[in-house]
Amino acid sequence: MTRRYWNIHLEEMMEAGVHFGHGTKKWNPRMAPYISAKRKGIHITNLTRTARFLSEACDLVFEAARRKKQFLIVGTKKKAADLVASAAIRARCHYVNKKWLGGMSTNWSTTETRLRKFNDLRAEQKAGRLKRLPKREAAMLKRQLSHLQTYLGGIKYMEGLPDIVIVVDQQEEYTALRECVTLGIPTICLIDTNCDPDLADISIPANDDARASIRLILNKLVSAICEGRSSYIRNR
Repeated sequence: MTRRYWNIHLEEMMEAGVHFGHGTKKWNPRMAPYISAKRKGIHITNLTRTARFLSEACDLVFEAARRKKQFLIVGTKKKAADLVASAAIRARCHYVNKKWLGGMSTNWSTTETRLRKFNDLRAEQKAGRLKRLPKREAAMLKRQLSHLQTYLGGIKYMEGLPDIVIVVDQQEEYTALRECVTLGIPTICLIDTNCDPDLADISIPANDDARASIRLILNKLVSAICEGRSSYIRNR
């Protein structure tokens, strides 16, 4: 895989607070190689290593996008939810930003059934058929539609399991990450100093609590995906 230049600068990462980890009492010893210092009771992430793994992740998603692979971005905590949605929409990726429903990938047949129900209800609403139903029945179906939109809205066009999954916050999305590992789906995971760097295929050590940090990491990955998609179009 050809290494490319992704415009990743240490100064930019410092401004976004990417280097701030958790308190020294709340850490995973396996993260020791990715920590450069302690400051006022907080671990400081080695940004040189962050830049290296972020660059590797960008190379991976670029090549995957160039081959028309499908991506899923997962990040459900409040600080990340809107950033995940906007990044995914920009790069034409699928996303989950509210709640990972257990078995969403490992029990894909059930997820497919839910998606068919969701898309059928969307079609019924668009055609105006719900308005012609009895009020009680229409209200029940609208509640179902709202519920499905909340949890499946970001994957409504997903026709099969993704080729690569990008995870924001290993601790929060542990179930999603384990399902991907079980299925052998390649994963890229943003990990803070309290995480296990060995779970994902590419772990990017970074602050997973600061919005600026999450935004910066997602923007770099999304830019690489968009560039890969453009490369595919140019080479058709």
